[in-house]
Amino acid sequence: MTPFTIGITRDFLNPDGSLTYKDIGLGLIEQAGLRWRWLDERREVVGADQLHGLDAVLSLTPRWSAASVAGAGQLVAVARFGVGYDMCDVPALSAAGVALTLAVGATDGPVAGGVLAMMLALTRKLLVKDRLVRSGRWAERAQHQGQELSGATLGIVGLGGAGKALRGLVRPFGMRVLAFDPVVPDQLLRELEVERASSLEELFTHSDHVSLHCPLNDRTRGMIGEELFARMKPGAYFYNAARGGIVVERALIAALQSGRIAGAGLDVFEQEPPGLDNPLLSMDQVIVTPHAICWTDACFQAIGETAVRSLISISRGERPLGLVDPKVWADPGFQQRLATRAGAGPRSERARA
Repeated sequence: MTPFTIGITRDFLNPDGSLTYKDIGLGLIEQAGLRWRWLDERREVVGADQLHGLDAVLSLTPRWSAASVAGAGQLVAVARFGVGYDMCDVPALSAAGVALTLAVGATDGPVAGGVLAMMLALTRKLLVKDRLVRSGRWAERAQHQGQELSGATLGIVGLGGAGKALRGLVRPFGMRVLAFDPVVPDQLLRELEVERASSLEELFTHSDHVSLHCPLNDRTRGMIGEELFARMKPGAYFYNAARGGIVVERALIAALQSGRIAGAGLDVFEQEPPGLDNPLLSMDQVIVTPHAICWTDACFQAIGETAVRSLISISRGERPLGLVDPKVWADPGFQQRLATRAGAGPRSERARA
């Protein structure tokens, strides 16, 4: 039997073939006695022709469509190098008997830390004051008074891992924290000292800072628009380190241009990368980052190790953490295919294509 083989998308590589990131968990694959190789080329959408002989794929940014897994052969799993899966057609993967896993928990702290950094930079007018010094406008400093986080209200949309981590980070500032998340039990809210907002309207109305931490799906796409921005306090700030598609971007732009809200910190956009003519890029009251606010060596190592461990579990026939669609794991057809590949090895071999 050929060894259990993991394919890795080529967007982890620099043009010269070297790894872009310090550690993505390749050592764990080898320690487990599994084989790995790079996909033959970098594509925006993974092709079924790239998956021959692969049991699983560690995937960074490419999209996965129904065509990607048409006649998937021995493929049983895709591990997303991250926690979002809007680039994956989950029903199509499930129908093809391919399990999708996420690196749950790995980005929670880093994302929360990035949002807090934007909150502090905006409220202290850090970028504006930096430009004052660099452009010889020292005397204008009195015109750019900042604000304290202490005593302000933070509204968190989605109290999952990153939302909970952000709540913990702002605790020393003495902020009041509201959260809108219908599935979070009251007991957890009490433990976190968070007040429940009964609706998004209530949260946007009463918050000085609003931060998004929910997934992008059919229910949340375009969820934040003109009506909610109109409810925000004058002087309030908005942050999105989740997914750009959750927000109607033109409504956010209008709220900022009109002065309805004081500023925004954005790590994600409707179109990525955004066009250079996007008005958000020319606003002094907006901080923008390239969908990378959480990127640190430690964060990427944690993502890689978490994603790879899910594939190692699958290679042993064990249910992994971060399984997106549990129904796949329970499917008899999937289990039968998995049984033919689980335990295929061990063999420590690297194939660099």
